[in-house]
Amino acid sequence: MLGLQEEFEEYAEKAKTLPESTTNEDKLILYGLYKQATVGPVNTNRPGIFNMRDRAKWDAWKAVEGKSQEEAMNDYITKVKQLLEAAAAASA
Repeated sequence: MLGLQEEFEEYAEKAKTLPESTTNEDKLILYGLYKQATVGPVNTNRPGIFNMRDRAKWDAWKAVEGKSQEEAMNDYITKVKQLLEAAAAASA
C-alpha cells in the first residue's frame, strides 16, 4: 500500500500524460491543489491584471487555501483519476 505522499507523487507524474484536450479549468484545479499540497497556503501576492495566466493560477491556489495538505493531495489524486478515466473513455 502506497503512502499518501508516494501516491500523490505518482499521480503528479500521471497528470503530465493528460491529453491536450484537458480544459484550462481542470488544469487550474490541479494546479491549485498541487500548490496547496506541496507549498501550503498562498504565500505570494496576487499577480497584476496584465498577467492573466499567472493571476488565474494564483486564484486557483487561493480557492483551496482552507484545505490541509493531506486533503489537497487526496483531492488532487481523485481529480487526476477522473481526468484519466475521461480521457480513456474519450479515446475508446
